[in-house]
Amino acid sequence: MRPADATIAAPDLPTGLSWIGAEPESMPALTAAGPAIVHFLDFAQLNSVRTLPYLREWNRRYRQAGLRVIGVQSPRFPFGADPEAVAAGLTRLGVDFPVAIDAERELWQSYGLEGWPSLFLWAMGGALSWFHFGEGEYLETELAIQEELREGDALRSLPELMPPLRPEDAPGARVMAPSAEVFPGGGWERPWIAGEDADELVVEYEAGGAWATVEGFGSLTVAIDGEPHGALEIPGPGIYELVAHERHGSHTVTLIPEAGMSVWSVSFAPGLP
Repeated sequence: MRPADATIAAPDLPTGLSWIGAEPESMPALTAAGPAIVHFLDFAQLNSVRTLPYLREWNRRYRQAGLRVIGVQSPRFPFGADPEAVAAGLTRLGVDFPVAIDAERELWQSYGLEGWPSLFLWAMGGALSWFHFGEGEYLETELAIQEELREGDALRSLPELMPPLRPEDAPGARVMAPSAEVFPGGGWERPWIAGEDADELVVEYEAGGAWATVEGFGSLTVAIDGEPHGALEIPGPGIYELVAHERHGSHTVTLIPEAGMSVWSVSFAPGLP
């Protein structure tokens, strides 16, 4: 949405952050030649991951026109502050723009954030032009990007707007809300550990799909509604898709990880009715 105050200036980037990719000199330098997106995310959080294909494509489409995109990894769980885990997770997700690891949430607090993902579009010169919390408004965000790029050149040729990447992203689509995220270890502070808490984890849900945030390495066997659904090879900490359903519905997912693997959360994607 558009900010009520057109004079809000971009907080500068704290010194000492770890970066995956090229570290920008500063926010003033970043916005000196064109608009910039600052996108707060966690590479192991479902809503963040579902936005990233749009961020990747906007970066590809508009970088030559002057747009700069940076991500800010604001960890939910301890492994989210580990540069090696973050770098590997972002590579699996195809992220090719610079990402800062805001391990102490210093930048998160400067922006006054409360959840993932959160997107801010700063105009050339560093004034806030557009912001959005959560998923959605992809069309409106891209329109805001194009508007800012045309501020510098009204006749600039820009690509056609992206079509929705998922049916539930289409303007006016009717979407069913999924079940709430499950923290099987009992909360944010501790994961469920295979072989210590139990050998298998069973979760009932209503959604269009299910994902698990897992820490560890090895094989994760999955069953859906009591039927085998294959096994995932987990190469490191991150979030992994367990199943995608054609429509929203009621299901049960059973996870059987190798002993010692941790499941921090099971989260659910919205679906069409």
